[in-house]
Amino acid sequence: MRVSTSKSKNAESFYITKSYINDKGKSTSKIIRKLGTLEELSAKLGTDRDGVMAWAKEQALIETRRYREDGESKTVLIPFHSDRQLDYGKQVFYEGGYLFLQSVYYGLKLDRVCRKIRSRHKFEYDINAILSDLVYTRILEPSSKRSSFKAASRYLEPPSYALHDVYRALSVLADECDFIQSEAYKNSFFFGKRSDRILYYDCTNYYFEIEQEEGSKKYGKSKEHRPNPIIQMGLFTDGDGIPLAFSLFPGSSNEQTSLKPLEKKILQEFGHDKFIYCSDAGLGSEANREFNHMGQRAFIVTQSIKKLPAEEKKWALERTGFKRVSDESAVDITSLDDGDKGSLFYKDEPYTTKKLHQRLIITYSPKYAEYQKTIRGKQIERAEKTVSDGKMKKQRKNPNDPARFVGKVAVTEDGEKAGIHYYLDEEKIAEEEKYDGLYAVCTDLLDDPVKDILRVSEGRWQIEDCFRTMKTDFSARPVYVQREDRITAHFLTCFLALLVYRMLEKKLNKKYTCEEILGTLKEMNFAGIEGQGFIPVYKRENITDDLHTASGFRTDYQFITKRQMKNIQKKSKCRE
Repeated sequence: MRVSTSKSKNAESFYITKSYINDKGKSTSKIIRKLGTLEELSAKLGTDRDGVMAWAKEQALIETRRYREDGESKTVLIPFHSDRQLDYGKQVFYEGGYLFLQSVYYGLKLDRVCRKIRSRHKFEYDINAILSDLVYTRILEPSSKRSSFKAASRYLEPPSYALHDVYRALSVLADECDFIQSEAYKNSFFFGKRSDRILYYDCTNYYFEIEQEEGSKKYGKSKEHRPNPIIQMGLFTDGDGIPLAFSLFPGSSNEQTSLKPLEKKILQEFGHDKFIYCSDAGLGSEANREFNHMGQRAFIVTQSIKKLPAEEKKWALERTGFKRVSDESAVDITSLDDGDKGSLFYKDEPYTTKKLHQRLIITYSPKYAEYQKTIRGKQIERAEKTVSDGKMKKQRKNPNDPARFVGKVAVTEDGEKAGIHYYLDEEKIAEEEKYDGLYAVCTDLLDDPVKDILRVSEGRWQIEDCFRTMKTDFSARPVYVQREDRITAHFLTCFLALLVYRMLEKKLNKKYTCEEILGTLKEMNFAGIEGQGFIPVYKRENITDDLHTASGFRTDYQFITKRQMKNIQKKSKCRE
């Protein structure tokens, strides 16, 4: 605090002022207290101007001492003027939800990873600032790189780089993709033990708004059934659904071959070699099972009953030999009472192929059987309508298409040419009914309890949820970048965004849904007040309290001074 004076024609006034840095980074000052005019103070104190100045300096010292003791005055009085217009180009609205993501980003030591990367490359921009903003905006406001740059400018800490730096950084991030993944995995243990004894693997694909194939963008079987070129992603997650590693491969490639290269990277670069591999039947080929039967690895994969050898298939479809999973008691599943509707039953036997000794587990769920029966009943109704109308649409390659229950006859009994006659194929319906409620799992864990094996297999929904989050909440597709290196960098930021979000979700003890967390973070905004501080403009709720507790700082005070906000930003970066 210091003493300032101002002179007019008739008087000289004394003030106590405080200096501060405004929003434009320039030094300015504000009036803390008006002491009075020289004439008033001379009469009151009975002294000349030098005496008034000495008294004023004592008052400034008192205000400074009070300011320091209160840690920036708990009561803040800010003057507003109803006759003063807003300043041109002055930002008054700031987004602050990224602070909670920032606490996870820096908790993963990704800033240190960026420093290591910078030591290997020659560039002037701040790659950590670019990567962190790309991750935050992918979660909070997913869009193009240009729009992400604009979105980051609304943060409490605006970008310290130019837009062209973002595109240059993408090439570097692509080059360092594997290194960043391995370091992120190792640093994730700072948040506590990970459930990496179990690894789930699955593949999905992403489409491009283009018409011609180019590079790894190839025509393939799109998950969205679009006619555009696609690129495929293989993803590993741990037992808690937290991403571990990913890889990209051309859209026309067989996803079965994507496993080994990515798993070898986990074995070599991550130093992780003891786990149970779990996937669906599409990625549980004999070759992939054999690969995960080596070393300290094992596998639990879904098995298609329809693709079993004849003898094993016949045994699987028999409704005998089942036990209740919960207590291992023998059960006749053909005569269950209402109390058994929610139970799960199983039977198992050795299953040996040319290279592997496996264990085949068949489960039966009455609830699942009832569900399949209900769905098929509606499909049969649609098939019957097709038969009665006599109009058959082209059958799609979809296992749930009602047209599969419609048969057709194009000749008479004598073999003469005749018109096409449609009929309901009862044999196909009866064949499908055999599989109602049944599910198969194969594993090389020959002695483990069935209950534990099934629990692992049931956890595969988490990796599907990861793909849903990336595609829907993080808008990872369609992909607009075209260069191969920038495509890799795009999916790296999507992967890191998913990792940061899942870690935050874990810190919140999985109490809230994705919609609740993202919705709350997007609403945690602040109004800048005359260069002096910020007022939160969000609603305090249980979830905001939990976010503050999990992150180690609070932003829910009625007013936050600029100094306090800087301290909050430091804490969000794990810097006290």
